[in-house]
Amino acid sequence: MALVLSGSGNGSLNNLALSANTGTIVDTARAGGVIQVKSSIKTDTATTTGTSFADISDLSVSITPTSTSNKILILLTLGAVGNNTNAIIFNLVRGSTTLAQPDGGTNPGSINVFPSATSDVDNASLNFLDSPSTTSATTYKVQWRVDAGTGYLNRHTGNTNYNSVSTITVMEVVA
Repeated sequence: MALVLSGSGNGSLNNLALSANTGTIVDTARAGGVIQVKSSIKTDTATTTGTSFADISDLSVSITPTSTSNKILILLTLGAVGNNTNAIIFNLVRGSTTLAQPDGGTNPGSINVFPSATSDVDNASLNFLDSPSTTSATTYKVQWRVDAGTGYLNRHTGNTNYNSVSTITVMEVVA
């Protein structure tokens, strides 16, 4: 298999990477290019009765951006979420900074899930493009709380035979 070189035209191999999809070498310095991906998966179930935000174990991931101008694309998918008709509120957090917040409301959250019946189970997702402006290791995580009752993640509220997974993936994108 022959490799096709593409780059900045100056004869340098800086910012070039081998594409796993095409087998070609591509210029990763080109705006919009993804230059690193990190991910975490939560395969077990969790419950909370907390009315204050708390971290969800296994739903955090750290990435070290290579440039202060690059962006981080966060893809968050929450598996089965349930809570016997009370709201479950999730926040996406970078370090200690809450991201993806609405302009109004008395109970803001990056994602709110409102089960409509005691057996209702939903899933939720969020895509968010962040500008951390750093080249230091940066941790993205998910926190949650309930208005009342018990919140469930990755499982049905009343039946532990229906489980799922949740994931958080972060990608550094060249600005």
